Amino acid sequence: MAGAVKAEKSKSERAYEWIKDRISKAEFTPGYRLVLGTIAAELDMSVVPVREAVRQLEAEGLVTFERNVGARVSMVDDTQYRFTMQAISIVESAATALASRSLTAEDLRRARALNDVMTQSLSHFDPRTFSALNQEFHHILYSTCPNPRLLEIVNAEWSRLGGLRDSIFAFVPGRAPESVREHEEIIVMIENSAPLEEIEKAVRKHRTGTLSAYLVHEHPGESLGLPAF
Repeated sequence: MAGAVKAEKSKSERAYEWIKDRISKAEFTPGYRLVLGTIAAELDMSVVPVREAVRQLEAEGLVTFERNVGARVSMVDDTQYRFTMQAISIVESAATALASRSLTAEDLRRARALNDVMTQSLSHFDPRTFSALNQEFHHILYSTCPNPRLLEIVNAEWSRLGGLRDSIFAFVPGRAPESVREHEEIIVMIENSAPLEEIEKAVRKHRTGTLSAYLVHEHPGESLGLPAF
């Protein structure tokens, strides 16, 4: 008997495989928002089979639903994310303090201009764009650090973080206005040649503030165990 003809995949199966493939290839990173209408248009189908596919991915733990937000790619490992952000808060704050004395007026002008763009973007907030600008802002402030080993560690931790989340501000957009205010405070401290330990403390407090906001959002009522800096 001739082999049976392979059954054609349903639309929901095709949508499931398409989304899951992009998650596995990190094209859709943790925290990435899955806009059902956009995916449906990409696959030339209605939203219904896409919704079915997303529900299946949710059952497998690859996708999470949040009320009034929708579907997002699940965080890979909350513990890894926490540890990486804690490491960044320590090494980046030290690198920024060491770099502060060699930052030029032009460096600070560029940092302030980026922060102004971030401030203006709050009215039409896009977390991925905001996060990219945020990283660029901080890179300006620590990139002249005279310790090459410390710079290597900071950059390595940022690369690791890229694989653990899409944008922390996608989870805590309310943290963004506070973040840009703290950016300006850090710039002023550097302009005024504040003691290095005070600059380091301010940057570390800024970084742990964002992490704390995320952890409170994800684990309300839980003791977070963050060190007090």
